[in-house]
Amino acid sequence: MNNPKAKKLKEIITSSNLSFIMEAHDGLSAKIVQEAGFEGIWGSGLCLSAAWGVRDNNEISWTQVLEILESMSDITSIPILLDGDTGYGDFNTLRRVIKKLEQRQVAGICIEDKLFPKTNSFIDGDKQELATIEEFTGKIRAAKDFCGQDFCVVARVEAFIAGWGLGEALRRAEAYHKAGADAILIHSKKSQPEDIISFMQAWKKTSPVIIVPTKYYSTPTKVFEDLGVSVVIWANHLLRGALKIMQETAKCIFREKNLLSVEDRIAPVGEIFRLQGADELREAEKRYLPRKAALTNALILAASQGEELGNLTKDIPKAMLPVQGKPLMQHIIDTLNEMGIKNISVIRGYRKETFEGLNIPYVDNDEYDSTKEVFSLNLGKEKIQESSLILFGDILFKKHIPLLLLESPGEISIVVDYTRKDRLSDGTYRDFVACSKPYNYFDSEVFLNEMGNDLPPDRINGEWIGMMMVRNDGSKILQQTLEELAALPDFKSLRMKDLFNYIVKNGHNIRVVYLSGHWLDIDNLDDFSKASIF
Repeated sequence: MNNPKAKKLKEIITSSNLSFIMEAHDGLSAKIVQEAGFEGIWGSGLCLSAAWGVRDNNEISWTQVLEILESMSDITSIPILLDGDTGYGDFNTLRRVIKKLEQRQVAGICIEDKLFPKTNSFIDGDKQELATIEEFTGKIRAAKDFCGQDFCVVARVEAFIAGWGLGEALRRAEAYHKAGADAILIHSKKSQPEDIISFMQAWKKTSPVIIVPTKYYSTPTKVFEDLGVSVVIWANHLLRGALKIMQETAKCIFREKNLLSVEDRIAPVGEIFRLQGADELREAEKRYLPRKAALTNALILAASQGEELGNLTKDIPKAMLPVQGKPLMQHIIDTLNEMGIKNISVIRGYRKETFEGLNIPYVDNDEYDSTKEVFSLNLGKEKIQESSLILFGDILFKKHIPLLLLESPGEISIVVDYTRKDRLSDGTYRDFVACSKPYNYFDSEVFLNEMGNDLPPDRINGEWIGMMMVRNDGSKILQQTLEELAALPDFKSLRMKDLFNYIVKNGHNIRVVYLSGHWLDIDNLDDFSKASIF
């Protein structure tokens, strides 16, 4: 099995330079280790167990360890050396473990010559029973016979931990080396490095040696370098560092019952998002999920009173009229929410205080009585993001209609009801459209030619329903167009048809998405009565 991470670990172990690897116990800590600059990751048995809240006595199963390692390997590109305790059982279990490790691109395993279930090396030293040399060399041979060419098997000698002395440590190390171990990890719990020094002087660089200076931490690194140590493992320090901060933070919050004392001493939430790869997901959403995830917001134009509805809108704007027990605007918001669109803003004007109960951001058009839709849209142009749905606040619609826009490949797209092409103006303003092609079920590449209330009947291909979508360059085009139109003397009187016609005149395409029915614009009392059964 091709395992480039294993090849890299072998290069680290066999290098003539002293290398350093750091403990990690989950995906997040593994990412932190890599970002810090370490060459590799130590999958510490102690820390993996502690992260699950259990003892370092093989109380966490090897299948649970695999699950954690998979997340660590997926999020990093540097090699992982697993602290595999005694191999989780006999030689046959070890072979199966290695197979699963290689499937997850783990680079190597370190096994120790104690009996299963193991006891942590820093606990009950007099009870540290070692396996026989014959049994442990059999494990090493089985591991090397079964693993890929580059997968590293490190033999951890616990003779000093068990109190057996230098002679036994050397005898075991020599046997493990001959059995095929890629490196020897010599372990000691003394606060001074005499065990390590005596071993290294006697070993004479027979094979690479790895050390774990948890107890003899005050020893200068230069000593290890001069002795010819290959790799130093910082074995549990991320977990210990995090543990102290978590304890202090929990106590402080419990004591003070607020976050004021801790907020400036802990990482911002955004740092978690960064480590989790939130930016990559946003980019991937733009590429692969043009329907929901790429849609960042919706902007609803609802500044007008709706005088055409007479007394119904005397004290309340049309967008807030009650329909089936709740405001029309609430129906729009609920439909968008069902699609996963949560970032919604409303441009309000007439009786703006009536919108307060909706609990969404607002942009106020206090000149609502003397301006048209483009003026309102310009007030909210800061809300236009890379992907925005823009719609009128007086329409009811089925959820599939905005989904059609989200699926449209156009950078500016509008929805046109082709069945309304024969609905000539009855005195109410209509956004009729002339398109590059009439509706055809088999032809979806249609573009807007012109929009207007007084188009010749033979040119009308339908009616714009009051919903549009902009994304990427389309968002920039819309914002630039609004800036240019705002400089015109008649800007306050411009309607959306003027905006669209200006865009088309300047050589930009507006994609047309045809549909038939399943929407209702409330332009008069008859429409309002239909809304109750929509």
